[in-house]
Amino acid sequence: MALWGHPDFRRLWIGDTISQFGATVGMTVIPLLAAGVLNATPFEMGLLAAASTIAFLVIGLPAGVWVDRMRRKPLMIAMDVARAALMLSVPVAWWLDLLDLPQLIAVSLAVGVCTVFFDVAYQSYLPSLVGRGQLVEGNSKLQASLSVAEVSGPAIGGYAAQFLGAANGVLATGLGYLSSAFFLFRIKTAEPAPERHPDPHLRREVMEGLRFVFSNVTLRMIVACTGTSNFFHGIQNAVMVLFLLQTVGLSEGTAGLVLSAGGVGGVLGAAFAYRIGVLVGQARMIWLIPLLTWPFTLALPFVSHGWGLVLPMAGLAVSVFGIVVYNVGQVSYRQAICPDHLLGRMNASIRWVVWGATPLGALLGGGLGSWIGILPTLWVSLIGSVLGMVWVLISPLRTMRDLPAEASVDAHG
Repeated sequence: MALWGHPDFRRLWIGDTISQFGATVGMTVIPLLAAGVLNATPFEMGLLAAASTIAFLVIGLPAGVWVDRMRRKPLMIAMDVARAALMLSVPVAWWLDLLDLPQLIAVSLAVGVCTVFFDVAYQSYLPSLVGRGQLVEGNSKLQASLSVAEVSGPAIGGYAAQFLGAANGVLATGLGYLSSAFFLFRIKTAEPAPERHPDPHLRREVMEGLRFVFSNVTLRMIVACTGTSNFFHGIQNAVMVLFLLQTVGLSEGTAGLVLSAGGVGGVLGAAFAYRIGVLVGQARMIWLIPLLTWPFTLALPFVSHGWGLVLPMAGLAVSVFGIVVYNVGQVSYRQAICPDHLLGRMNASIRWVVWGATPLGALLGGGLGSWIGILPTLWVSLIGSVLGMVWVLISPLRTMRDLPAEASVDAHG
C-alpha cells in the first residue's frame, strides 16, 4: 500500500475525512431540523433535498471548463471556506431565533454550488497527486473516509439533534469544512499549471467534455447506471426521514442510527475494494458486486422497533458495501482512461447527469409522498435504484477484467 508513505496524500486524506464527517452530520441534522422543528411537509422536504444537488444540473457543465482552466488545490480551499461560512450561519440564526425553512433551502442551495466546484476539482486533482497507477488504492482510501463518516455521522447527528438541538449539530459541518481547508493548504506537491486552450470558448470546451463521455459506450453505461440509481435515491431522500420519524415512529436518535447502518457496509466496502479489484478484476467488480449486493436494500421498508431494526439495517449495510465498491471501480475507470486536460470536463459532464438526476428525483419524491403516501414512495425509490445496475450488466465491462493502463484521447471502448 504505497500511499501510506505519501505525505501529501495523507494530508488530503485527513482533510477529506474531517470534511466528510462534518458533512454527514449536517446531512442528517438539517432534514431532522426541517422535519422535527420547522414541521416541513413532504413537498417542502423534497424542495430541501433538491436544493442540495440542483447546482450539479444547473452549473455542472461550465464548472468543468472553469476547473480545467485553473489550479485545483486553491479552488478546493476556497470552496471549503465558503461552505464553512454558509453552514455556520444556521446555528447563528437559530441562536437569534431567526431560522426558517427558506434559509435552510438557501444554505443548501449555496453549499451545493460550492460542492459542484469542490467535487469536480477534487476528482480531477487526485491523478496529478498520486499518479494513475495508484488510483484504485487512492480512491479506496478516500471512500473509506466517506464510509467511516457515514457510520458515525448520522448516529451522532441524530443524537445531537435529540439532546442538543439539530441546529447545534450543524456546527460540526462548518468546522469540518474549515479543517479540510487547513489540511489542503498544507499539501506541498507542486500542481502543474493548467493547459491553456489556444482559443478559449465555453460552449466548445463544454462540448469536448460531453463528446468524450458520450462517445465512449462504457462511460455511457456507467453514467446511465449511476444516474438511474441517483434519480431514485433522490426520491428516497425526500421521504426517508419522514418514513422513520412519522410512519415507523422512531426517535431522532434511533433514526440517525438506522441511517448510519449503511456506513458500516461502506467502511468494509472501502477496506476491501482494492482486494476485490485484485481478486475479480478492477473493471469486473463494477458490475459483479452490485449484482450480488444492491438487492439487499429492499429490506429497508420492513424496519420497526427493537429487534425489527436488525434485518433492515443489515440489508442496508450490505447494499452500501456494494455501492462503495462500485464507486471505487467506476471512478477509477473514468480517471484512468481520461487525459489530464479533460479530467475536469469529464468529471463535470458525468456529474451533471448523475447528480443532476438527484434533485429531479427529490422533487418527484416530494410530490409522490404527498400523492400516494410515504411508504409506497419509498418502495418505488428502492426498486428503481436497484434496477439501475442493469446498465452495467449489459455493458462492455462484462468482457473486461482490469482498468486500461493508459489514458486515451478518444477512448471509444
